Amino acid sequence: MSTTSMLADRRAKAVPRGVSSVHTGVAIARAAGAEVWDVDGKGYLDFAAGIAVCNVGHCHPKVVQAATRQIETAIHTCFNVAIYESYVSVAERLNDLVPGGFAKKTQFVSTGAEAVENAVKIARAHTGRPGVIAFTGSFHGRTMFASGLTAKTIPNKVGFGPFPADIYHVPFPDAYHGRTVADTMRAIDDLFHASIAPDRVAAFIIEPVQGEGGFNVAPAAFLHELRALCDTHGIVLIADEIQSGFARTGKMFAMDHTGTHADVVTTAKSLAAGFPLAAVTGRAEIMDAPIPGGLGGTYAGNPVALAAAAAVLDIIEDEHLAEKAERLGGMLRAALDSFAQRHRSIGDVRGLGAMVAMELVQDRQDKEPDGKLARRILNAAASRGLLLLPCGAHGNVIRLLPPLILDDDQFGQAMTILGEALLESEA
Repeated sequence: MSTTSMLADRRAKAVPRGVSSVHTGVAIARAAGAEVWDVDGKGYLDFAAGIAVCNVGHCHPKVVQAATRQIETAIHTCFNVAIYESYVSVAERLNDLVPGGFAKKTQFVSTGAEAVENAVKIARAHTGRPGVIAFTGSFHGRTMFASGLTAKTIPNKVGFGPFPADIYHVPFPDAYHGRTVADTMRAIDDLFHASIAPDRVAAFIIEPVQGEGGFNVAPAAFLHELRALCDTHGIVLIADEIQSGFARTGKMFAMDHTGTHADVVTTAKSLAAGFPLAAVTGRAEIMDAPIPGGLGGTYAGNPVALAAAAAVLDIIEDEHLAEKAERLGGMLRAALDSFAQRHRSIGDVRGLGAMVAMELVQDRQDKEPDGKLARRILNAAASRGLLLLPCGAHGNVIRLLPPLILDDDQFGQAMTILGEALLESEA
């Protein structure tokens, strides 16, 4: 029995089934750049990147150096006990980087779900209203409130209800499936007339590019209309940039593509290259709404994670990763479009920058999702040394999230493997 198989057997006995792994047959021992190696020495090109966490690559030397230096100085003191410079300096940098020409403040927490929960708390404190509106296809985390916002029943909600009250969902615009911006705006109007008046709504929360929902890109025109609607009714607009942030889409944030801004932005994942760190950044007057002590957490803004984040922000700027993401995204789209010409099971190719996906269907006309084919492709690619992830409500979308430092040879190898996996899986 291989070391991987033995570890998988131990995992089955020690870890709850609810903690799922896409690739149960892969047990990672080490990682560097755009590659990982399993405990048996097999190498993989990593097009999952820890679910868009390692935008700067695995174990970037500057991140390792910054974290190591900090570990030797202080691992934990807690910002709620006494302040330290790195919390303030990284907050200042995010305040400058997040879209919107107004004064901002930033709070740090440990996870994306925690950032979402705090963003909602802040919006409620600012407005004095209870309601929160999210969108179909959304994913905002696995805590109870974040699960309530998430619009995917299996596996995120099964057996966990009831969920918190005053959460509502409206359709996300989806051109491929025939849902227009006008359809969504009518649905919001219907919601205001049937379920909750706008003066009872604290916030809209939206992913500018949906992650788990299938890499659906919110049209810029829709985000402008949503911005205007929020301004009219005094509603806080929250942009969940947890998966789309930090150069992944070809700009620092996906909202940078739209010509508009949110009031509050949640970030996590690639902010600290794998160290647990998340942030809530927003208008200063909104962020100041909670009373002292209303925000925080024992590990929120850990010094080691903040050191890593400072290094990540330097790397993105110094290595021009936004520009690299734009180029890489163009290469990915071109490759997937080429596959789509030869494989009728690929119904749609979409994304923004290097956040690209293909939707697999049984038939292009009726667009019936083919999640089983997606699973076969994932397995066939992994057996050849390429790690991919599924997404979408039916698990029929394959997303490509390579580290932005991927080189051309690695890209070519990955596309060769993906092409072979498509042929094998459709046979």
